Amino acid sequence: MTDHTTGQTTETEQSADHTNPQNPQVDPHDNRRQALYWRLLARLFDHEEQATLESASLAVVEDIGLPSALLDPQASVDSIVQRHPELAAEFDGLMAPAPDPDAADGARDRAAEVRRAALVSKVLLNVFATDSGTVTAGQLARWQSDAGWLERALGCKPGELRGGRAGGGSGRGAAGPGASPTGTGGLGTTPDLSRLIPAIGPELGAIEADLVKRMHLREVLADPKLASQLTPSMSLIEQLLRDKNNLSGVALANAKALIRRFVDEVAEVLRTQVEKTTVGALDRSVPPKRVFRNLDLDRTIWKNLTNWSPEEERLYVDRLYYRHTARKTTPQRLIVVVDQSGSMVDSMVNCTILASIFAGLPKVDVHLIAYDTQALDLTPWVHDPFESLLRTNLGGGTDGTVAMALAQPKIAEPRNTVVVWISDFYEWQTEPLFESMAAIHRSGAKFIPVGSVTSSGRGSVNPWFRERFKDLGTPVISGHIRKLVHELKTFLA
Repeated sequence: MTDHTTGQTTETEQSADHTNPQNPQVDPHDNRRQALYWRLLARLFDHEEQATLESASLAVVEDIGLPSALLDPQASVDSIVQRHPELAAEFDGLMAPAPDPDAADGARDRAAEVRRAALVSKVLLNVFATDSGTVTAGQLARWQSDAGWLERALGCKPGELRGGRAGGGSGRGAAGPGASPTGTGGLGTTPDLSRLIPAIGPELGAIEADLVKRMHLREVLADPKLASQLTPSMSLIEQLLRDKNNLSGVALANAKALIRRFVDEVAEVLRTQVEKTTVGALDRSVPPKRVFRNLDLDRTIWKNLTNWSPEEERLYVDRLYYRHTARKTTPQRLIVVVDQSGSMVDSMVNCTILASIFAGLPKVDVHLIAYDTQALDLTPWVHDPFESLLRTNLGGGTDGTVAMALAQPKIAEPRNTVVVWISDFYEWQTEPLFESMAAIHRSGAKFIPVGSVTSSGRGSVNPWFRERFKDLGTPVISGHIRKLVHELKTFLA
């Protein structure tokens, strides 16, 4: 790198490939790694030294046997992996490294760290160094693909961090046992970003939302070829739901197809989280069905042990015992109230799908209400989240009292009713609404306030409501949708 005050070449460039003869203790691999990371920082923040760092980085990449396309900002990770399939395994878990087997004696594989630095830089630049201006469908698709590679590098599933899917629930928000204890970033080590997952996810979602807004979405949807390049994500679905009333013909058909595809993908993930839900306690007054699948083998053996013949080494069975499977199923009513204002779109989508899944369970009567300054009873379409979402009208203010007017008459048997209220609780009429919610709680119904049911867990809740719900004994659930699924399964079991 050139020192502009002296016109001399600095140590970074001198030792990019060789040990500095004046300081034989300098490791050339450390300098190579630093050159790659200085290039990363220069491309993101300071373009003054970019040319020099590009040249130094190219020499490093070629010297360690990696393709020069890693330095091409126009090359997607997909295209690189297609040409060099052996790199795919290196990108997976790249930023959530396993412990170094030589860490105990302080040794590190310097050459491997340089290689990882080059791959890390590629993924980060492709995702975070987005240009300004209009975005094409192809550019959005390429970014989504690169973001998927970043999520894979962090040890997650593609789409998981952005809230694009309900999440595989990998629980990788912390470093975990497989993370490097020393990978804290800096220019001397390859960063372990797995600790930053809770912060990275929302930022990825924000970048994607910005790209969608910069795309001429209506023109893209009107062209089937361009529309086919779109990958449904939460950011894209939000834009489609906001703009659906302005679409028609081919554009509207393509928009509906994308929404339907996204709904099906999220529903598949959520259904696996709910599928083990059982409703009602065992009803032992009903005799068990005497079929083989209900045979209680352990109990049968235990009850017939007195018939064991030591001489013959044989157990004679006088009676077979069967498991009870019939359940006492008092119908349970689930009332889901969702704030459909602009800040709650992720929750609106997830909870509409979740309501449809619980509506498919036996003896669960599900009602769905969406509201902003007006309330809409979506119960007739609760089994079809696609149709429910098409009837929503995202945006506007928030007045929960209009939703309460629809919800309260639905509470016929409080002890068998759970009311799930999803909102950020920034309301116009705070006191009257809270009093109505407290009355539901006191009636014996289970009231569950939810501040955020996103995949990324990002969301804010009005502090006034948060404190009062805590005092009421019904603390706000915030975070991943799995928390809400767990609460509902506990109530319905």
